[in-house]
Amino acid sequence: MYYKNFLYISIFLLITNCTSNVLTNANLDLNIDNIYSNKGFALVYNDNLYEKKIISKKLNSRSLQIFQKNLKKNTNVKITNIANKKTLIAKVSSNALYPSFNNSVISLRIATELSLDLEKPYIKITSIPDNSMFIAKRAKTYDEEKQVANKAPVDGISINNLKIKKEKTKKIVNNDFSYTIKVADFYFNKTALLMINRIKNETKIANPKILKISSNKYRVYLGPFDDINSLQNSFNDINILKFENIEIIKND
Repeated sequence: MYYKNFLYISIFLLITNCTSNVLTNANLDLNIDNIYSNKGFALVYNDNLYEKKIISKKLNSRSLQIFQKNLKKNTNVKITNIANKKTLIAKVSSNALYPSFNNSVISLRIATELSLDLEKPYIKITSIPDNSMFIAKRAKTYDEEKQVANKAPVDGISINNLKIKKEKTKKIVNNDFSYTIKVADFYFNKTALLMINRIKNETKIANPKILKISSNKYRVYLGPFDDINSLQNSFNDINILKFENIEIIKND
């Protein structure tokens, strides 16, 4: 009888330990896969935006930090200029209010280093896990750059220069302007149709569409749009549904 009880207890402990290990591994997998990514138009900070209360907080023009409402403070992010593939590593600052159309607020330094078109600062933001080896190597450099950035003036860029650049870009702007708004992706066409009905019933948008990407991927989207105003208006219309990660996709 004693040996039977001992055997039952041993089996129970073994099963419990295995279950615990499975749960721990599952949690680790979830953390690794939990990467945020979004394509959209950034807002390049200047003091006028703060003074007009378009942005609720100030951002140093030499900073390597950004405002991003979907990510926690101190999250490391990779910012990519989609047009030329230039990238840099930045860090999310404290939360701030800014227009919902923009996927972030970035400094003039970041815009300059990425060679962003100031009329169309189209970027991709990707969060980087804290345990990334790349971030571990980058951390010291980031702190050193931050100290220099806080002391260094912004040289070589003036308001006049920005105006000149805007005048030049206006001549070619909108020639290749073609974007769609990705609302969400679904496994089933039936689910995508339900989303279409919801958009029609709860917003002013009359023509949401479905794109079949593969046999088990259906995208609900809006557009295409060939000007920034119509794109922004539709984005604001769909944003009232409070979807988690609406993206703006440039059409090839």
